[in-house]
Amino acid sequence: MDEQQLIVSSSPHVRANSSISKIMRDVVIALIPAVIAAAIFFGLKALFIIGVSIASAVLTEAFIEYITKKPITISDWSAVITGLLLAFNLPPTAPWWLAAIGSAFAIAIVKQLFGGLGYNFLNPALAARAFLLASWPVRMTTWIKPGADAVSTATPLAILKGTEAAGNLPSLWDMFIGNIGGCIGETSTLALLIGAAYLLYKGVIKWRIPTIYIATVALLTWIIGPNGIFTGQPLYHILSGGLILGAFFMATDYVTSPVTPLGQIIMGLGCGIITTVIRLYGGYPEGVSYSILFMNVATPLIERYTVPKKFGEVKNRA
Repeated sequence: MDEQQLIVSSSPHVRANSSISKIMRDVVIALIPAVIAAAIFFGLKALFIIGVSIASAVLTEAFIEYITKKPITISDWSAVITGLLLAFNLPPTAPWWLAAIGSAFAIAIVKQLFGGLGYNFLNPALAARAFLLASWPVRMTTWIKPGADAVSTATPLAILKGTEAAGNLPSLWDMFIGNIGGCIGETSTLALLIGAAYLLYKGVIKWRIPTIYIATVALLTWIIGPNGIFTGQPLYHILSGGLILGAFFMATDYVTSPVTPLGQIIMGLGCGIITTVIRLYGGYPEGVSYSILFMNVATPLIERYTVPKKFGEVKNRA
């Protein structure tokens, strides 16, 4: 008999070959198509911003862990993902120092201050984006059309909402491939879906949060239309803004999202409802970042009431 069969230990009893670094590398691989799309539509400036953001995140994490005498964990790729996702949430017009400050804030304040990976209760990249938007709102909301001319433009969401500038909505095809104004990594739905398919195939993420999230936004924006019930344009809401990026790559973050199936459904519903309310009734045309951050805060409460009961648990008697 194999001696391993005689070992008695505490849970977990079922183990997999996955590791933090392997999962994080898969996420980086999944984001490569969006990096390529950013370079195609926004040029080398986008790649430079991405590089600065990643470098700032990695160096900040290494520095803090060094001065606090903790093991250096930059090889687990989590800091790389934080820097990459933050860069994806920046406009292509952003100066390099904005990316550097944002990544340093994400790692130092949102992640390491609370104990490092696994202890942060907010998504670091989204929290940093909210910080930058509050600190430098003009620089964070200056958009350009893809191409060499770099002409200022309004995003499709701003045109839908009518808050920034009048204009015609781009074609659905342009929005699908990414030929529109917006943040560096959120415009190309095609590139993001390729990466999302890879993560689903590898089992890195589950379908519940992104599917419920996107479906909720689509249904609500169709029902609550500008000219009455069922006059909305759900496809434009799906393809514009950071919905696809947020749904597949940030709302599914292991640390800040529920692990229970029912909790993940609630997370997707909550994100979808809040995003729709902000887009349709808020003063800001986009609501993805704030909806995910709000549901991050609610995650412990969601898990408390959705965790399965222990097998054989006896009900307390008064």
